[in-house]
Amino acid sequence: MSSRTIALTDELVAYVREVGVREHPVLARLREETAPMPEHNMQIGPEQGAFMALLVRLVGARRILEIGTFTGYSSTAMALALPDGGRMVCLDRSAEWTDVARRAWADAGVADRVELRLGDARELLATLDDASFDLAFIDADKPGYDAYYEGCLRVVRPGGLILLDNVLQAGRVADPAADDESVRAIRALNDKIAADPRVDHVLLPIADGLTLARVR
Repeated sequence: MSSRTIALTDELVAYVREVGVREHPVLARLREETAPMPEHNMQIGPEQGAFMALLVRLVGARRILEIGTFTGYSSTAMALALPDGGRMVCLDRSAEWTDVARRAWADAGVADRVELRLGDARELLATLDDASFDLAFIDADKPGYDAYYEGCLRVVRPGGLILLDNVLQAGRVADPAADDESVRAIRALNDKIAADPRVDHVLLPIADGLTLARVR
């Protein structure tokens, strides 16, 4: 058995998306709408969205928290995976980007499951009850990740999952020469989670790196 990592060529990515993902039509249209935006690389890919939706179902999540919503791909994918009566709270600063997300939620028929709260995520986190969520997804400003992680440890129930996106920073976390604020913040948090007795964790090299941390 080999531990060799397969290089994801454009052809292989296209193949994975053809046979490995059942992308909802609303999500496909949302990718097309977001693609022309200068910030389009902030959107997760369909395989990551499908993986996260599967995690929602595997965990049996009924309450989801998202920190950083952008145009709504991840929130729509996870909301579609919620059972009847499931609810999602999204925290974001941008009314412009989340207006796109609101349309996606409506088009996907999940608008009644999603509550958007605009403002500073640190302040909004402080208003949430302890152990009130089954799963949280962090995909916001990287210098704020440590504070968001600590907040999620409080509001996610024992046995629940915290997902952290972009934890590889395009490979720069392993490059000693990379020393910008985002890389320093993520590198420090990766080290912290690796030694954190409060969680069981794995860092997966999916997309730009996705950490799964199960709250003990």
